[in-house]
Amino acid sequence: MILGVSGPYGAGKGEVVAYLEARSFYAFSLSDVIRDELRARGESETRERMIELGTALRAEHGPAALAKRLIAKLEPDRNYVIDSIRHPAEVEALRTHARGFRLIWVDADPALRIERLRSRGRPGDPETLPKLLEQEGRERSGGGAAAQQLDAVAALADFRVRNEGALAALHAEIQRVLGACQGFERPSWDEYFLDVAQMVASRSNCVKRHVGAVIARDKRIISTGYNGTPRGTRNCNEGGCPRCNGFAESGTRLDECLCSHGEENAIVQAAYHGVAVRGGTIYTTFFPCLFCTKLIINAGILEVVYDAAYALDTRAESLLHEANVVVRRVERERDR
Repeated sequence: MILGVSGPYGAGKGEVVAYLEARSFYAFSLSDVIRDELRARGESETRERMIELGTALRAEHGPAALAKRLIAKLEPDRNYVIDSIRHPAEVEALRTHARGFRLIWVDADPALRIERLRSRGRPGDPETLPKLLEQEGRERSGGGAAAQQLDAVAALADFRVRNEGALAALHAEIQRVLGACQGFERPSWDEYFLDVAQMVASRSNCVKRHVGAVIARDKRIISTGYNGTPRGTRNCNEGGCPRCNGFAESGTRLDECLCSHGEENAIVQAAYHGVAVRGGTIYTTFFPCLFCTKLIINAGILEVVYDAAYALDTRAESLLHEANVVVRRVERERDR
């Protein structure tokens, strides 16, 4: 769950962030990106300089520049709350690259907000209502494509929260938002096991291609394998396989290849550890070759689910069908 927070001065955005942070959300601010840049330049932080530099960064690197720098820091296994969103391009970038992003617009009557600003006494805050409205006027519609555009941000909000009463009322509103955001998507079992197979492939020591395979039964992983030279021998990336290190043309010099395939290793590793694969499903990042197909059939594996096809061996495919092994390709997000 990734929640963005935006709104005018004194609306209560900080209270929303604090409430979510206390509930295990990691808090980030696009303003921190500007602060980091100011420190790198050896400049002091003032509100006017923050606004100027933010506009300059958007003009130089694109209107979503601040959001893109922050997106790179987000981990997929955490909830986040992101403050200081002030441009519609930042909202669009977060929606595109941060799965599950929702924007909360927090607002309150200007007369109430100026009282809050006076109470907190932060340097740079407007001290009178006319000054508040004057500053907000510049930030609401902006002075160009790279300037702040709060009105455009407000129009993109998924949730609108009025903060004009007690804190308990604000907290109740945030709880309502949290309840509406709990319908997040989970990967299917096929996607899950193929993602694991992709990670398994990263352990491959083959210099030509990295392939990973996972054998699952009853939605439980029972074996994994990746391609590379046999146990106890020199790794392919250390010169262990003459064919791969010679970058032989596809389909040639196969008698020189010392690397075992990912599917082969997944089956062999199960045998090595005394784990039965009969009745299981093998998930592989590439369609299996003819040799691995014969192993799959004789091991009693009932289904092959693969990610990508390369030089698809029609003999392997027809043999799997003849042996009544189910073959499925799962369309990945990158294929869409």
